[in-house]
Amino acid sequence: MGITPQQFAQIQNRLSSGRRVATSVLTQSLSSAGNSHRIVLGVDPSLRGTGYGIIQFAKPTPHTLAHGTIACPAGWEHSRCLLKIAETLRDLIAKFHPTVCVVEGIFYAQNLQTALIMGEARGASLVAVAEKGLEIYEMAPRKVKQAIVGYGAAQKLAVAKMVQRMLCLPELPEPDAADALALALTHAQENQRFALTPPKKL
Repeated sequence: MGITPQQFAQIQNRLSSGRRVATSVLTQSLSSAGNSHRIVLGVDPSLRGTGYGIIQFAKPTPHTLAHGTIACPAGWEHSRCLLKIAETLRDLIAKFHPTVCVVEGIFYAQNLQTALIMGEARGASLVAVAEKGLEIYEMAPRKVKQAIVGYGAAQKLAVAKMVQRMLCLPELPEPDAADALALALTHAQENQRFALTPPKKL
């Protein structure tokens, strides 16, 4: 179904307005001295490309410690991919010492097989993080997009651009890494004591 030029302009205006509001709210949250977790790990689990992002909250802006994608070739067995995900996250935690992890919440997959594969990657990630004693929270994808872009159905590119802007990154982060950084950024807002809907703890 097509849309008129007027409807398209209204969508653009709504997105621009949402970006300004989200940036303002998150900037205030990130500079709050009361945030109990100064280093946050965001994880976007996927068997072939798990995104990660580690942020240290500081004034006046947050500092990105690391971000990237744990890539596994298509020819690798599932068990090998799961091992790499777990080992990489263990190494990152040992190097940067985050105290909290925010993982993307479960969404409705297209089919059962996809759901099972996503569950495997998510399980490997959770075990690696939990064994290090981090607090773990789950956050729905729509909530993250709403917080970062101001629109719950925003595309990955829009999220990546806003993350780059908010963290002053020299280059656009990879899609999976951008989602992980967005999770960490959104945690700053959700972790405030005045939040109406506190994040779900796992």
